Amino acid sequence: MGKIVVLSGAGLSAESGLGTFRDAGGIWSRYDLNDVATPEGFARDPSQVHAFYNARRANLAGARPNAAHAALARLQAARGATLVTQNVDTLLEQAGANDVLHMHGRLDRAKCAACGHDWDAPLAMQAEDPCPACAARATRPDIVWFGEMPKELDIIEARIAAADLFVAIGTSGTVYPAAGFVDMARACGVATLELNLEASGSVFDRGIYGPASEIVPAWVADTLGDGTAKV
Repeated sequence: MGKIVVLSGAGLSAESGLGTFRDAGGIWSRYDLNDVATPEGFARDPSQVHAFYNARRANLAGARPNAAHAALARLQAARGATLVTQNVDTLLEQAGANDVLHMHGRLDRAKCAACGHDWDAPLAMQAEDPCPACAARATRPDIVWFGEMPKELDIIEARIAAADLFVAIGTSGTVYPAAGFVDMARACGVATLELNLEASGSVFDRGIYGPASEIVPAWVADTLGDGTAKV
C-alpha cells in the first residue's frame, strides 16, 4: 500500500473520555449548538460560549491518548500517512503524531475575531480578554463553528486525490465537507476503508467495526506487517 490519508472523528477520542455530539448526558447534550457553536451564538452571548469551551478544555486536560491514537502515530512515523482530524483535541499529538491537519481547529488555540491573530489559549478564557496583538476584546476559541470554512481544505483534498488509500475512523459521515471525502476519494480511484463502531451509511470499499482502541491498532499492525493481531 502506498500513500495513506486517515480522517478521524469523535469516535477516535471517545474512549479517552471525550464525548461525541450524540452521547446522552454528555457536555453537548446540555447546550443548544446554535448557542455555542456558531458565530451568531458567540455574538449573542460570548460569555456562554467561553464557558462551554472552558469546560471542554478542562475535559481535555484530564484526557490521555488511547491505543488508537498511538497506533496512528506509529503509522504516520512508519509510512508517512497524512492524519486529518475533525477533532479539536490534541490527543494525536500527545501520542507522538506530527503535522496533524486539524480541519475544525484546536481547543488549545485562541484567536481574535477582530484582527485574526492566533495564540496558545489559556485553560480558561473570558469574554473580556484582550487580544495580545490589537487589544480588542474579541477573543474566541480557534474552533471552526457551523457556517464557517474548515481549515486546510485545499491541502486535504490534494492529499486525498493523490492517495492510494483513504481511511475514515470514528466519523458519523454526516458533517460536510468531511462527509464528502469518501465520495471524492472513490471518484479519484482511491481505495476506501471505514473503521468505526458501526457502519456510518457512507459507501466504502471495506469496513471494519468495533471499538477504536481495538480495531485501529489491529489494522495498523496488519498494514505495517509487523506480525501482531490482525482484523
